[in-house]
Amino acid sequence: MVHVWSGAPADRSAVSRPMVLSLFVSSCLLSIVSWYTTQQGMALYLSTWFATLASLGVQSALVLVAWLIGFTTARRGLLIAVYVITAVVSIAFSYVSLYTWFSAQARPAMVERKLYDALNDAAGMTQASLAAAVAEGQKHVLALDEMTGAEKSHGYISRAQDADPYLAQVREAVAREAQTYNPAYREGSGEGLRYTAFDRYSKLARQSVGVMQTAQRRVSDFQAQLKPLDASDKQLRSFREVYDAIPWTEVEQSLHAARLERPPVPAYTDFVDRSATSQEDLLLAFRELFNAPNARNVFALALAAFIDIIVFLLAYASGPYFFGTAEQRWLAAGAALDASEGQLFVRDFLRKLTPSARGMARVEESALTPGEKQFCLLLVAKGQAAVVSEEGKMVYLLDEKIHEHLMESLATQGLPLRASAQRVAMWA
Repeated sequence: MVHVWSGAPADRSAVSRPMVLSLFVSSCLLSIVSWYTTQQGMALYLSTWFATLASLGVQSALVLVAWLIGFTTARRGLLIAVYVITAVVSIAFSYVSLYTWFSAQARPAMVERKLYDALNDAAGMTQASLAAAVAEGQKHVLALDEMTGAEKSHGYISRAQDADPYLAQVREAVAREAQTYNPAYREGSGEGLRYTAFDRYSKLARQSVGVMQTAQRRVSDFQAQLKPLDASDKQLRSFREVYDAIPWTEVEQSLHAARLERPPVPAYTDFVDRSATSQEDLLLAFRELFNAPNARNVFALALAAFIDIIVFLLAYASGPYFFGTAEQRWLAAGAALDASEGQLFVRDFLRKLTPSARGMARVEESALTPGEKQFCLLLVAKGQAAVVSEEGKMVYLLDEKIHEHLMESLATQGLPLRASAQRVAMWA
């Protein structure tokens, strides 16, 4: 609890109240901010009216409970539990609201850049596979052209073995095809049927290379036209059009791969840059916070918590100034018992104080009014005064802090004290 008498000079007492009023206004302004973020977070899941009413209840409970904790000791544990529960609700929905706002500004661009990198990697792998397949295919075309010429000049080419798997398959295919020929078409030099078969495979290989080169150019054009801030669906659609047109069968045959490991196509669900519904925003915010927190999650949560913590501290600190400290309420109660006013009660009480042998403020019990006795009893119970016996009389020794507080309370004279002083001057 904040006490006005804890070391504050008397000449600052008039300044402290405007400063505390400013703190109170600051807490109200931050409460409005916290209410708005909480309402926006609740509105993602509830209707607007439900979210508005619920957020008003949560935020008003936060401020009022913080004030109560600041100036009362009754059921403080229960008040703290209520504040913690409402603060958790407020921080959670404020976090969702702030995270959704941050995501709407930054998340699409981040997701699009991430997808851009993934597509560039996939296109690069595809380009490498196509380049290798085209190079190998061109070797096959050259070899088949030579085989066609050799068959025309010498013959018997289909009977030879070949280290290249693709060319070996072509020789075997021509040999099997030759077995179906009429015996009249004997093997040898000249433009025979075997020469025609080799020429046909050469044209097919050349055609296959042309198709792969076309696909290679389309992949290059896609990479050149791809932009990091294009929408995710546009990037994926463009890549899918190019990817699906790639002759993967020809690539596998050219590279002698029974099953080529193709570059993966990014899934759209992994690169969604915008949510479809507000409830999806809420679930996404908590899923990323618990599964893969990043700087945006941490900052949104810290900001939401910071607002509510500052609201609590400002309300906790300023509350006692408006509702009065415990000592001020004791003085008011003692004045009520004596049917007096607060400052008059303090003035009359201070007039009865005398110094003890150790220089402490002392007052005899027999000189006290009923209200002053009750005030002294409370001071003894709170450890701010002590009861001693001097020369057979009961005496109260006051702590220097409470003595200082009593003196400072008269620094700014109220109307009753000034009126009493004027009456004394008139009778003098």
